[in-house]
Parts: sequence; structure tokens; C-alpha cells
Amino acid sequence: MLEYSMIVKASQVLAGVTRVTPLLESELLNRKIGFRLLVKAECLQRTGSFKIRGAYVKIASLSDAERAAGVVAFSSGNHAQGVAAAATEMGVPATIVMPEDAPAVKLRNTAEYGAKVITYDRVTGDRAKIARDIAAETGATLIPPYDDHVLMSGQGTIGLEIADQLTKLNTSADVLVCPVGGGGLIAGIATAIAELSPGTMICTAEPEHFDDTKRSLVAGERVGNEPGHNSICDSIVTQIPGEKTFPINQKTWLPRGMRFRRPKSLPRCRLSRTI
Repeated sequence: MLEYSMIVKASQVLAGVTRVTPLLESELLNRKIGFRLLVKAECLQRTGSFKIRGAYVKIASLSDAERAAGVVAFSSGNHAQGVAAAATEMGVPATIVMPEDAPAVKLRNTAEYGAKVITYDRVTGDRAKIARDIAAETGATLIPPYDDHVLMSGQGTIGLEIADQLTKLNTSADVLVCPVGGGGLIAGIATAIAELSPGTMICTAEPEHFDDTKRSLVAGERVGNEPGHNSICDSIVTQIPGEKTFPINQKTWLPRGMRFRRPKSLPRCRLSRTI
């Protein structure tokens, strides 16, 4: 199970490795929306997302023999880059299974970070099976994208940073909204925030047709998404909450969640670029 102490330990592992990303705000936007909005800018993290946090902590937890055998992961881009960069930094061979239609920049970056990239057909292939087969054949350790407690502890260091940054701003958060795919990011952050700021409400944010976490929490059991849909939020379109993330999120979640439709989200993206 994920414990707060694991997140504190993870922050020590990541010291000097990852960046403490800023909390950003716009006074103009605050006036427009009528409240103070702070954004944790993990897009400024190494490799462009939070994924290197969990990947590094997970790989650092492996034994010398396990590191020598290498690691394998499957991802459409962000987790791929995080694992590749973390593994290379520790001298660990990495193989990443990615869809052949993944963004070219993510395919290129993953390879340039030092990983061996194996592509597959997103329609006909099973990336998890391909990665498991590679692990079985080579002895490599599979680094899952979210369903691992050690990996979640790395993502939870974001929650430690948020709490510390809010304290330095002499304020607190009424609500924390977190994007959700498999549930690893929100599980880690919510575990930290529940310890450090128990009065903060935790809310999920998911694309329309991919709000499996919210619906699962309401139902009290893991519920999958209906097939046949897509979303511009391609990094968080998992089909069902993780087996390990879901029980954690059940403990920390309040009955609030947000589902975003594409026509409404795009104008907000345009607005954010002009402020």
C-alpha cells in the first residue's frame, strides 16, 4: 500500500534529480474567473512531464542484479521519456514499447534519451503483452505506467511541493483538481495532501467518454470506458482505473469530479496562451 512515509523517502531519492516546478498564476485570469487559480507547472519538469519522478524512484529501488538486466515499459510518450531518461541516468538498459503512430517528437526523444524503442500497431497490437514478453525473455523489470506503489510515491512528491509552496505563499487550497488516467498521479498527490492539508478537497478531471475513475468511485468498484471514443487528451485515456491505484483513490476522494468536453476545453487552451 502507498504510505505518506514512502513519498517523503521518494523526495529524498529525487533530490537533485528532478526540478521543483513552480506554482503559476495570472492576476488577469484570476479576475476573470473570480477566484485564485494556481497551476503546478509539471510541463516544465525534466522530459516535459511528471513521469520521470515515479520512473526514477522505481528504478532506483531495484537491486543491482535487476538493474543489470534492464527495464522495459510501454507508453505512448510521457512515461516512455521518463523511463528512458531515468534509466540512462542510472546506467540501466531500457526498452520502450510505443505505438508506431505516437507523436514523432516523443518517439525521437525516447530514443535520444537512450532507450531502445520498439513500435507496434495500436489497432492490432497489445503493448502490455509485448512488454511482458520482452521482460520474460530478457529478465528485464517491467516499469508500469501507474499501477505500482513505489512509482506512485514518486508522483506523490508533487503533493509535497504543492503543500510547501502554498505555505510559503501564506495560503491554502480549498480544492485540488488533478487530471486522471490510470490514477497513479492523483493517488500519490492525494496521499500527500491528505496528510499535509486535510481540509483540501480532491477532485478528478477527465475527458468526456474517459471518466472511468469518477464513475468507478461513485459505483464503488472499477468500471471501464465504452470503446469507440477518442480524445485530444491522449495521455490520460486509459480504459479502466488501476487495480492498485483505485483502492487508494477510494480512501482520499470526495464525491466530486469534472468531465470535460472537447468544444469547451479548446477555447480555454486558446485563452491560456494569450494571458
